[in-house]
Amino acid sequence: MKIIVTGGAGFIGSNFIHYLLRTHPGDTVICLDKLTYAGSLHTLEGVLEDPRLRFAKGDIADRETVFKLFADERPDIVVNFAAESHVDRSITGPGIFLTTNVIGTGVLLDACREYGIRRFHQVSTDEVYGDLPLDRPDLFFTEQTPLHTSSPYSASKAAADLLVLSYFRTYRLPVTISRCSNNYGPYQFPEKLIPLMILRALHDQPLPVYGTGENVRDWLHVNDHCIAIDRILQKGREGEIYNIGGHNERSNLQVVHIILQALGKPESLISFVADRPGHDRRYAIDPAKAQRELNWQPETPFEAGMESTIRWYLDHLAFCEACGKP
Repeated sequence: MKIIVTGGAGFIGSNFIHYLLRTHPGDTVICLDKLTYAGSLHTLEGVLEDPRLRFAKGDIADRETVFKLFADERPDIVVNFAAESHVDRSITGPGIFLTTNVIGTGVLLDACREYGIRRFHQVSTDEVYGDLPLDRPDLFFTEQTPLHTSSPYSASKAAADLLVLSYFRTYRLPVTISRCSNNYGPYQFPEKLIPLMILRALHDQPLPVYGTGENVRDWLHVNDHCIAIDRILQKGREGEIYNIGGHNERSNLQVVHIILQALGKPESLISFVADRPGHDRRYAIDPAKAQRELNWQPETPFEAGMESTIRWYLDHLAFCEACGKP
């Protein structure tokens, strides 16, 4: 099999490439990445010289570049991780989110139609569902939950999802979509919550926490996410959406406390700051469909996953320096 992984030098995409090369020795992987501020070849350390991996620098919204790559490589599968994904950045500059997340997805879909593929898989987010109330722990996002976006980022991802589904209905393009909860693990860009707090605590810098820190996220270890995507490619039904969640709900403040305790740092480093506009209160995914149809469930307990993640960042400070620590 020949697989194009877009955004393969980013956090989740690079972990997926490591996973593919580790578990599918007969496959060839082509990493397409623009290498923006959040993409770095340092995420592919140890595999860049692997003859099964090819790297192509390019923008998924650049039709000429994408179509040439497809003509040269003739992929069997395309997995689209490429996205602008930082909510705060989408609030201050939404344009690039629309270009990459919507137009870029459209270009990939057109290339898949032109050159023929076995599967196009769109990696989306639970943020397309909006949020849930903090006082209703019995409520979860399912695949039938209406789209109710809160930021330009989530709106652009929802638009991309709808575009993908339209290509299935109109052109019978073989597509699947996964909507995941918050990922954590190795190679995450240091502007995100967990690596940001690890690095700032390590340097005894203030840890900025929005509002009261009560906002809840469902945390999913990135390796569990990679396994889920692999299962979707193998067993997922065309035209279907699969919610991928970790069953690990924690408030932002709880996550920060775990990091401080692990590093032996005082809680006085926590600095509560003004909440951001439209800050979603709670995300929680019901992954029952993935469990039922794909025989998938998260394997990484949050405490163990956090321990290994913190240890990874402490052992890879050079990666953080190369990315530009916050």
